[in-house]
Amino acid sequence: MSKLQMAQADRRRFLTGAAALGGFGLLGGCATAGSTPPKPGFRPAPLLAPVRASLDRLTHISVCLRPFRAAGPRMDAETVGDKLVVHNYGHGGSGWSLSWGSGVMAVKTAFADGVKDVAVIGCGALGLTAATIAQRAGARVTIYAKEQILETRSARATGVWSPDSRIGLADAVDPGFPARWEEMARTSFRMHQQYVGLADAPVEWTERYILSDAPMGGSGGGEEGLRFAGYGQRILDLSPRSQPLEPGQHPFATRFARRHSLPMFNVTEYARTLTADFLRAGGRMETVEFHSPADLGRLKEKVVIDCTGYGARALWKDDSVVPVRGQLAWLIPQPEVTYGLVFQGVGVVSRRDGLIIQANGSSDMFGYNDPKEMPDRGEAERAIATVAELFARKPA
Repeated sequence: MSKLQMAQADRRRFLTGAAALGGFGLLGGCATAGSTPPKPGFRPAPLLAPVRASLDRLTHISVCLRPFRAAGPRMDAETVGDKLVVHNYGHGGSGWSLSWGSGVMAVKTAFADGVKDVAVIGCGALGLTAATIAQRAGARVTIYAKEQILETRSARATGVWSPDSRIGLADAVDPGFPARWEEMARTSFRMHQQYVGLADAPVEWTERYILSDAPMGGSGGGEEGLRFAGYGQRILDLSPRSQPLEPGQHPFATRFARRHSLPMFNVTEYARTLTADFLRAGGRMETVEFHSPADLGRLKEKVVIDCTGYGARALWKDDSVVPVRGQLAWLIPQPEVTYGLVFQGVGVVSRRDGLIIQANGSSDMFGYNDPKEMPDRGEAERAIATVAELFARKPA
């Protein structure tokens, strides 16, 4: 075969492959003969790899109970025996997102008397960040916890920046809470950006698509049941505004779509990075299980930052902590999928450690006051089937 014939054959193979991929949006935005010219300023559909949603790619199912408090996170201090205990728990679905800002507030309270030795109980998102903040402020810090970070409930979070997800009830928080929330959100956002661009991408920016076959409503959460607080309007300047997309501007076979950019945490790598930094700077970790507040008497430190998350319900007999159940179906990672989406109450998040499919329901009441931590295989299969149906559709 001559070089010309080989080149022609390669071109035919490329064009054949391109036609096959186009149905999944991989060549979105390519014009065809006789198509209507795009409007001025029209942004064509981006090149997106399809999600391979199938049960044979399912590796495991995990469940997380988010610690919701109607009044917002508990961040007061109290004396227990000879200890000053600074509470830092009850962040609902916003633990990772608010961790740094919340930790700064807790450490300020802990350092009020110039303390130099601090105990942190709990090794989830809140515990690791509070310990790191105290350490950077000059304290000697030991984390006491039953589980290491990758065994905690924090490790079962989706990892999406969601600073006001189930953070409180609009009519139950105190008048000063919105301003405190904004301070926590802005501090956390600024700190998270320090981890963007690192080799293993503990934090990275991604695009997310909200897809629907019907016109989209307003906020999209809390339409029924409790009225959850939402403060996103206070921090609109932190990220690009979401954009409605016209047909042809997105590669999905749905009538309506919006796109927005937001940070995402690759939780496994982020947790390892935080742990390594803490230990490298001289921090200590000890495996300890606390059954009652009296057990804190065993600690040598006089100041304790309490970051026990949902575990605070049992430890402190705090019935104000309400579980909000969330289940993740983990599929084999797809590095080529660099975006997330929400469709028919199901969310997709593509992380370095797995492609996550989660049933979110149609409102923030989904999973509310559901304490079951056993995986529900049926729920996972239905969520995967919803995503599979979306990608099986023919382009509009």
